[in-house]
Amino acid sequence: MYINTTEAASYLEISPRRLRKLLQEERVKGAYKCGNSWLIPLYKGMPQIIERQHGQRGTWKKKRKPKRTIVHINRNKIASNLNKNPEEREPIISVKGKKNTYVSQLEIPFPCRLIYRPDKSLDCGAKVWIEVLDYDLEKTLPLTTTQDSFPLSS
Repeated sequence: MYINTTEAASYLEISPRRLRKLLQEERVKGAYKCGNSWLIPLYKGMPQIIERQHGQRGTWKKKRKPKRTIVHINRNKIASNLNKNPEEREPIISVKGKKNTYVSQLEIPFPCRLIYRPDKSLDCGAKVWIEVLDYDLEKTLPLTTTQDSFPLSS
């Protein structure tokens, strides 16, 4: 898989300008220029920077931080749905990553863990939630949500 310079810089947690300097010095493994853009391959999910033999050690990241997606059930929506017709009920499962998405059913085909922390709740007040590590679950959610179309599969 190939990514552009802006994405690669965010993976490495360096500025795009610094990455372009490394590209000019031919220190990014497997990168090549296509027109005006650079295409940078990923090795084990990260761009590879070739270390120099002299000078300071690079400060870029070697490994990506795992993405954290939280899934929890909104009890306030459950309570508000009790007096509604089935067609009017709102989804109660909240998938929180970069944004908050509500669904009625959810299949998680990735490693995850169920967490219960009554003394240390999330910002939203949740005491029980599911945490999905190292995968952006939001990418698998449908763009528009209807009550019946929520199964997620890879």
